Amino acid sequence: MAPESGKLIVILGPTGVGKSRTGLALAEKFGGEIINCDSMQVYRGFDIGTDKPSPRDRERIPHHLLDVADPSVQFTAADFVSGAVAAIAGIRERRRLSFIVGGTGLYLRALLEGLFPGAGRDPEVRRRLEAEAADEGLEGLFRRLEGIDPAYARIVRNHDKVRIIRALEVYETTGKPISEHFRGTRSAVEGWRPVKIGLKLDRPVLYRRIEERVDRMFESGLVGEVERLIAGGIREDAPPFRALGYRWVMKFIKSQVGLDEAIAMTKLDTRHYAKRQTTWFGKMEAVSWFDPEKRAALEDHVQKNIQ
Repeated sequence: MAPESGKLIVILGPTGVGKSRTGLALAEKFGGEIINCDSMQVYRGFDIGTDKPSPRDRERIPHHLLDVADPSVQFTAADFVSGAVAAIAGIRERRRLSFIVGGTGLYLRALLEGLFPGAGRDPEVRRRLEAEAADEGLEGLFRRLEGIDPAYARIVRNHDKVRIIRALEVYETTGKPISEHFRGTRSAVEGWRPVKIGLKLDRPVLYRRIEERVDRMFESGLVGEVERLIAGGIREDAPPFRALGYRWVMKFIKSQVGLDEAIAMTKLDTRHYAKRQTTWFGKMEAVSWFDPEKRAALEDHVQKNIQ
């Protein structure tokens, strides 16, 4: 059941644009709490590679849906919606404002537009697709998804095996792209009014920030974090190891690439992901776009929309 109606402030945009910093400042200004909408920051222990908010930031403003999932378990869009709805209800009871902050388009769409009902399951089709992925790699499957459902392909990573295979399974069993199934669903926050704030930067500026952030991750001990996680018993195929900040570190640890190449390829993959996010969010309806550095304009927009 959705909580009582009200206002939700949604801060979205590509990776590296400054969503966390902006959300923190606005939540502090307007008496809010932050609900994480990043699919990898939900996992415990995966901190540096997901650029998780610092303990200090989490002391300043309450955060929800951080460190809530065991790394061995796939945290789904349904899990996110359930947690987000509960968090929104609690924040409202405290007479505070909910800020949903993050760039995982699937989670955001599931919350605002509804969850895919789960039709189109066929174990035989799934086994065949998984065998193809194992034998030939995901690239061919992802290209197939781009041809079938370009809208969905823009919001999944090209190495996200779980979602790529699921989308192809749905298409093969129902004859309809998964994005069309989503359009027929119902919002979990029906009756609430989301105020969608998009953050954007000129591409050269965004890419420079992405590269600086990747450098900072490696300098802050990303390789050591991965080594500790593996030593602690986290399997190499655990869902959060698919995150952009970890894939090439794993290859480096296995001596498949050098450190410089791991850093360069992490930057490249992150830029490509940011480009896909920008394209997808650019087509989302009712988004007001801002430069994240224009703090006064952002504050004025929030003020006008919560009155």
